[in-house]
Amino acid sequence: MKVIHVVGARPNFMKAAPVLAALKTRQNVGQTLIHTGQHYDANMSDIFFQQLGMPIPDVNLEVGSGTHATQTADIMTRLEPVVTRIKPDIVLVYGDVNSTVAAALVCAKLRVRVGHVEAGLRSFDRSMPEEINRLVTDQLADLLFTPSEDGDQNLQKEGVVLEKIHRVGNVMIDSLVQLLPLAKKCSTDGFPERYALVTLHRPSNVDDSASLKGILEALLEINRRIAVVFPVHPRTRQRIAELGVPLDNLHLSEPLPYVEFLALQSRATAVLTDSGGIQEETTYLGVPCLTLRNNTERPVTVTMGTNILVGQDRQKLISELTKILDGHAKRGQAPPLWDGRAGNRIADVVCG
Repeated sequence: MKVIHVVGARPNFMKAAPVLAALKTRQNVGQTLIHTGQHYDANMSDIFFQQLGMPIPDVNLEVGSGTHATQTADIMTRLEPVVTRIKPDIVLVYGDVNSTVAAALVCAKLRVRVGHVEAGLRSFDRSMPEEINRLVTDQLADLLFTPSEDGDQNLQKEGVVLEKIHRVGNVMIDSLVQLLPLAKKCSTDGFPERYALVTLHRPSNVDDSASLKGILEALLEINRRIAVVFPVHPRTRQRIAELGVPLDNLHLSEPLPYVEFLALQSRATAVLTDSGGIQEETTYLGVPCLTLRNNTERPVTVTMGTNILVGQDRQKLISELTKILDGHAKRGQAPPLWDGRAGNRIADVVCG
């Protein structure tokens, strides 16, 4: 059996690593790892491969940045001849980035089977480019690997036949479980002892000047109560510079490798984020999470986990953080099958 994995952005690497490892133990499975180059910054790409124990990609399409249309088209144009040459039995795509939908489109036209890892997630907000990618990929995929029950339900409502749907759990948690022992040994010297950890990258928060200014002012206010540690995404750093809001009192850093970030995340008093994956990781870790979005494609982190949606409501953000600091943080638990074995379940289906 020939399997191609297509990855392009940092979250994809964490999802693909456990599947690559699981399939490596199966007989007569040949694997090809294709990196589209959608994320090409060394801090956000190369070092993740090293820490996750992933092999060096067999192919790098080197598409780089661009508009959604340009990036998607470039991936499709460069991927098609590779798939045609290798003739895989199945192509596995991960998450909801442009690389995911581009690969699914190429394979559907070539009549190559597609497996979508992390299928069925829905924010029901089509202003998010990721939502469009999720919807299209799930309609094209032959095997849909869901992380939780809501994913199954969403797919069935959209007309996906039950035989295609396989609830396997959360592969991101596989990577977290694997690397958490290393993170526990990782030093956080140079960072405050007690802190709120922040990540921001979504266009709705960082590309809108008024929204970003409001969030930054809230962070400065929060910093009076608890130190704010903020590894700054490159796009976010550029937008902050354009706004000219002085953030000298915050603990700013470059984006961190996964193990180092996991160390900070696991020890944080609270995490403030607009990232989908971090909502999941904090739920598994039992760390309070305040999500700076009005919706989430991962509602199980709210219904079962430690996540609270605060949107762009500055007062709600401050109020919910105050509860955490006063010892009244929301309690949660990890959803079923978030146990570090999702990659093996996917391998069972692919090889079955």
